[in-house]
Amino acid sequence: MNKIISLVNQKGGVGKTTTAINLAASLAVLEKKILLVDADPQANATSGVGFDPKNIKTSIYECMIDEVKPEDIILETETPNLHLLPSHLDLVGAEIELINHPNREKIMKNVLDGLADNYDFIFIDCSPSLGLITVNSLTASDSVLIPVQCEYFALEGLGKLLNTVNIVQRKLNPQLQIEGILLTMYDTRLRLSNQVVSEVKRHFDDLVFDTIVHRNTRLGEAPSFGQPAIMYDAECKGAVNYLNLARELLQKNLHTHIPNDEKILNLEHE
Repeated sequence: MNKIISLVNQKGGVGKTTTAINLAASLAVLEKKILLVDADPQANATSGVGFDPKNIKTSIYECMIDEVKPEDIILETETPNLHLLPSHLDLVGAEIELINHPNREKIMKNVLDGLADNYDFIFIDCSPSLGLITVNSLTASDSVLIPVQCEYFALEGLGKLLNTVNIVQRKLNPQLQIEGILLTMYDTRLRLSNQVVSEVKRHFDDLVFDTIVHRNTRLGEAPSFGQPAIMYDAECKGAVNYLNLARELLQKNLHTHIPNDEKILNLEHE
């Protein structure tokens, strides 16, 4: 089963790009063929897997605007089975350039359609906005994964995001589903983190992943070395969290069955 998943949250700093990089890398380590699409002009996913955006001459921008074939510019990362469709600062102008384009919401879908059969999963790291590029990503996707940080304003803006997903479902992509809500930046020392977990699960129930991503120094350090956490320090808590999320995602999509005694869940008491 091939699947395209957008990672979306219009709030910045929720762990969206961290999740895109590390979930993609964890699945690649589990021998799934993965494409990471960087659809954010900040190009943090591009740098986070080892490429300097300043050296990127052809990116997702040229695919969307100039109809460059994506297979001609896809890069192999140092993580086996993980490929990258890079981004560049130029993408910031794409929304203006596409504004009068016929079928402007389906440009990303046209770019990715020919690639889906080559990968088990394609992850699209979206920018922290609900603009045209994000709508393009949702239109091209089978599902959306929403990272939510375990902090005070966790639910702020989530209603607006879900409303955008609803609109895309009704008008552009009836098959779009919510893959799940991922709680990130969990801090065992803070009562607030537990309150946020309870609140999100109370509101969204089965949509919330069992796996929770903890605050972790090594997870934060890894991007500065251009590596996913699992390549930087496979034993750190963040790497274990994302490997567990990868396994949970595979189980959810019937790629594999994980016996209960092999599950590595929240590690809340470590």
